[in-house]
Amino acid sequence: MGVIWSGARAVEAADIRQRALRAAAGLESLGVQEGDAVAFCLRNDLAFFEATQAAGNLGAFAVAVNWHCTIDEGRYVLEDCGAKALVIHADLLAGLREAIPDSVIVLSVPTPPDVAAAYGVAPEAGRVAPGDTDWNAWLEGFAPREAAPRQAPSTIIYTSGTTGRPKGVKRAAATPEQAQAAMAMLLRSYGYADWADHPQDIVTAVVGPIYHSAPNAHANVSVNLGANVVVMARFDPEALLALIQEKRITHLNMAPIMFSRLVKLRQGVRARYDVSSLKFVAHAAAPVSPPVKREMLAWWGPVINEYYGSTEMGNVTFCTAQEWLAHPGTVGKPMPNAVVRVVDAQGEDCPVGVPGEVLGRNIGFSDFTYHGDEEKRRRAEKLGLISPGDIGYFDADGFLFLCDRSSDMVISGGVNIYPAEIEAVLLKAPGVADCAVFGIPDEEYGEALCAVIQPQPGPVPSPTEIRAWLRERLAGFKVPREVEFTDALPREDSGKIFKRKLREPYWAGHDRRI
Repeated sequence: MGVIWSGARAVEAADIRQRALRAAAGLESLGVQEGDAVAFCLRNDLAFFEATQAAGNLGAFAVAVNWHCTIDEGRYVLEDCGAKALVIHADLLAGLREAIPDSVIVLSVPTPPDVAAAYGVAPEAGRVAPGDTDWNAWLEGFAPREAAPRQAPSTIIYTSGTTGRPKGVKRAAATPEQAQAAMAMLLRSYGYADWADHPQDIVTAVVGPIYHSAPNAHANVSVNLGANVVVMARFDPEALLALIQEKRITHLNMAPIMFSRLVKLRQGVRARYDVSSLKFVAHAAAPVSPPVKREMLAWWGPVINEYYGSTEMGNVTFCTAQEWLAHPGTVGKPMPNAVVRVVDAQGEDCPVGVPGEVLGRNIGFSDFTYHGDEEKRRRAEKLGLISPGDIGYFDADGFLFLCDRSSDMVISGGVNIYPAEIEAVLLKAPGVADCAVFGIPDEEYGEALCAVIQPQPGPVPSPTEIRAWLRERLAGFKVPREVEFTDALPREDSGKIFKRKLREPYWAGHDRRI
């Protein structure tokens, strides 16, 4: 088994396992049983592995709670999953205490110095408060659980809730065949397939927030495989470069927003660090700007690969750096054991180059449901496949391209408009650092386009200049009627923009929503 680094701490994975077995014994003594939910609200820390493995040993679901959540959002997740226990960093507990139902057992984790420093948490705020149960002291009070581990179910991952309340994606325990199929998909996604027989040579880093499904899965797979893992308390572009050089990192799993922050570093900063140890970098979770990806490929070399999928259907496509350069903008071809279709409103396959609804599924996986909402689960399935809500098309070589989210598609005067196309052009405009385009109410056309722009430092273009610039490059009906500016667009840590937060003020008081 490998080594796990977190700040100044270096721990053998076997030691994490022993602490997890102590925690499993403790949770069992508190009444946690097979099929129950154990929630954790943690920043990136070793306690994540302890809590997840402890729950799995008991056959309980590990439920990640987004620590950015409000009191209302936190209470919703804890009540919806029926959490029996909550493992939470001490500084986060202070702000979320009101969200915790009285029936939930709370175990407070001292916020470690590296995490506290990354988030500006005062030392006293990171200490376990008087009267709270200290996770570290508590688990040391139990001998490691010796009973046979129960069949571990998957985690329950709550989706981002960009279009409403988050949904708890829940899978039953997999059969050996299903577990093998899922592992093959993950090993391919993370670049571990050719390293599985010598995992001690893998050095990876957890760079995204562990409450998000992709970093969560990557972290667990890496540790369980026996890789060496560096846990970053918080993503920082230069700090990542330093880690790559110091630890000789070989593999990474990243989000495109991280690439955007990396390429903004000055050339002098980039040149300071040696990244030649990198063998395989994967990215997913959000669209990537082609110019940004080209710059990353020129810098890091042809080690950057891409996969596409969702929490519900798993990862279903994959493309290498070479394939992407030959088909710029693609998210790849279907993986082995994955079925991907692009269909029209009648459920027929769309011709090459014609956008339609993307459907996909990994054949052989254990099925999922939305916790407590079977009707929503039924709506997610179409033609025996899963709809992640994306619009896309295949090219003549069988590579999939994504146009937009179906929920983001704007229908103006009966014409389908894909905001992602407009955003891609708008990002090239002078003075534009980032942008989001979406539909707003219009009495005549039903919907009209609105663009919200995050400007670059320096002179800010006027709405008139933006519209004139777009008019030279896009059809008139694709030019936003409204153009606004903001200091920062609302984003998840994964890089996805919360368009719902931008749209809501415009649709307030209207009977329909997008």
